[in-house]
Amino acid sequence: MTRPGTPYLSGRRDLLRLGAGLGAAAATAPFAGSAQAQDFAGRTIEFVIPFAEAGGSDVWARFMAPYLAKHLPGRPNVIVRNVPGGGSITGTNTFYQRARPDGLSFIGTSGSTQFPYLLGDPRVRYDYTKMIPTYVSPTGGVVYLPKSLGIENASQLGRLRDRELVYGSQGATSLDLVPMLAFRLLGLNVRFVFGMRGRGEARLGLMRGEITIDYQTSSAFLTQVMPLVQAGTAVPMFSYGVLDGQGNVQRDPSFPDLPHFVEVYEMLNGRKPSGVEFDAYLAFFASGFAGQKPALLPQGTPANIVAAYKKAFADAVADPELQARKGDVLGEYKQAVGDDVDAVYRVATSIKPEARAWVRNFLTTNHNVRF
Repeated sequence: MTRPGTPYLSGRRDLLRLGAGLGAAAATAPFAGSAQAQDFAGRTIEFVIPFAEAGGSDVWARFMAPYLAKHLPGRPNVIVRNVPGGGSITGTNTFYQRARPDGLSFIGTSGSTQFPYLLGDPRVRYDYTKMIPTYVSPTGGVVYLPKSLGIENASQLGRLRDRELVYGSQGATSLDLVPMLAFRLLGLNVRFVFGMRGRGEARLGLMRGEITIDYQTSSAFLTQVMPLVQAGTAVPMFSYGVLDGQGNVQRDPSFPDLPHFVEVYEMLNGRKPSGVEFDAYLAFFASGFAGQKPALLPQGTPANIVAAYKKAFADAVADPELQARKGDVLGEYKQAVGDDVDAVYRVATSIKPEARAWVRNFLTTNHNVRF
């Protein structure tokens, strides 16, 4: 899947290093099915991140790694290995094809990795149905408007259906696909201006009057947009929401007074959303926000190792030190651990075939995306 002017980065040196590292780890690993396989004392475990250093996924992994090390059996050393390239496809492909099911390596992906998979990008060689989730970390986002539009809350959004709004986007297949689908379902007439280098650039455009509808992730909204709300120049409309342990959309705990998208749809239409367009939205919302960052073991990993990882992540999340330090890294979001992992992961990494076909046609027809 490509768009004109989008470079393709191979990350070949990192790719080769990852393959060599995974092979070396496997060569020294104990037999995966043995009773000792879940005791990692004296071992080094690689937490593979298919993104560059200092990005959101890297920060998340480096925050989680010492707590995971503390709670895995034997207290192994957990190191983060960055393998950027191909928008995270390169490193994930290599992990999927080469990682051994011995518990000595696992991968943390993100919405940027899940979107190409959901869209059927031909570069993708990984299959989320075959990797094993042990932990899923969510994030959130809030849609807001400039005060000058005269809309006080989400129930009044219908007044804008006959007016063209402008949204600054990083790309049609980026996380901006979620608001793109949300705005369409709400019947809003939004013109997408591509080329933004980040959500911060779009926010500045709204402050200058060039952008008339925007969303920011939770941390950016709290730190950058709330001052605008308090100053009376911006008005929050709705959050995307979160998923509970059964995969149902609930209000965002960081914004409990804001309706989530599904509630807003019901306000404006008098019924619950359904149909292929909503199925597409739900898949990408879950993948990009509610189930954004899963930690995955390779297919074939023995049950005792999976259980050890699931328990370690659950204990890490409950660790008082982590709770005191989670701040903007994890926020107020309930982390999916233990019995909640599978349902959230399934919603975040699956899409109905007819919904995939619809969204691919939508992107090709409206935004010149070629598959």
